[in-house]
Amino acid sequence: MTQTYPPAKLALADGTIFQGQSFGAPVTVTGEIVFNTSMTGYQEILTDPSYCGQLVTMTCPHIGNVGINHEDVEALRPWAAGLIVREVSRVVSNWRARQSLPDYLQQNNLPGLTEVDTRALVRHIRTQGAMMAAVSADPKLSAADLVDMARVAPSMDGLDLVKVVTCPKPYHWAEGIEGAWSVENIAPLTRPAKPYHVIAYDFGIKQNILRWLVEVGCEVTIVPATTTAAEVMALHPDGIFLSNGPGDPAAVTYAIEATRNFIAADLPIFGICLGHQILGLALGGSTHKLKFGHRGGNQPIRDEASRAVSITSHNHGFAVTAGSLPAAVEVSHINLNDDCIEGLRHTTKPIFSIQYHPEASPGPHDALGFFRQFATMMAKEG
Repeated sequence: MTQTYPPAKLALADGTIFQGQSFGAPVTVTGEIVFNTSMTGYQEILTDPSYCGQLVTMTCPHIGNVGINHEDVEALRPWAAGLIVREVSRVVSNWRARQSLPDYLQQNNLPGLTEVDTRALVRHIRTQGAMMAAVSADPKLSAADLVDMARVAPSMDGLDLVKVVTCPKPYHWAEGIEGAWSVENIAPLTRPAKPYHVIAYDFGIKQNILRWLVEVGCEVTIVPATTTAAEVMALHPDGIFLSNGPGDPAAVTYAIEATRNFIAADLPIFGICLGHQILGLALGGSTHKLKFGHRGGNQPIRDEASRAVSITSHNHGFAVTAGSLPAAVEVSHINLNDDCIEGLRHTTKPIFSIQYHPEASPGPHDALGFFRQFATMMAKEG
């Protein structure tokens, strides 16, 4: 007989209700309802700090069949507020699996909803936009109660979540000193005799980014998001990395100010996702909230210099606003779905950024070019 779970409800701030079953922890939470179009990678999604405060809906209808392992996490704990799926797998079948998805959510006190009409939910989000929502399996809470909870939950607009996810103190990246994940060691990179000392700002940094920095010859020191430019300069960095992270980039004023100082010092700077947005703000641009964001592994991006198109992995709800940047900053990449800015390059300084996630490996080796470019910049400046 097919396993059933206790009934649960998802209530959106606009009053829309979706019925489902609770396969995670029986907790009541609020968060921004978003969707991800990836067919794989739910473990990386759950543990990506950029999803802090968000209830993630997977558009792929069958989730959980490969279970959970100890290697593919992007952080030491899951950060998403909850997971919503059409059907959670009742069977786990993968040689790397150590536990099931329901067990993982229960262990980490996170809600999971299954048997939800995710196709209708995603169509609603695309039409009405991402909004706050509430999830609960508590039979004492009515649908109206949950709608009220969703309506009073703080919006992502103006919300600084970086301070929630950042590390408490500086540390050196030690895991994966051999660099990026590889099934077999094919054509390893030749690393410099003296590693580039990179200071990586932790706005919610993913572990695979750190692996790629090591892969191109970097010695990485990760610092909390509130670290001042003066404190970083005292560490004598060869380059600055601005990481991904959650929330509204315009609210992370302390990081924008530090980045302005690094720009003035002509230090090589590389930003990804939130780091790209913070760099855009520090360069004089502005940002805005997208209607429902880009989340998934299938976004077509065009390199404006080569005109090459790549299929890329995304997770962002904000973007740098077109036309807001000074003349010295050029747009290097464009999203072919909606013309969203996906990359920036300074014309006279060793500075560049990308909105999407090359380290997520939508193509197995697509990331290498950007990390090598950063290493080349540090070599020239050194």
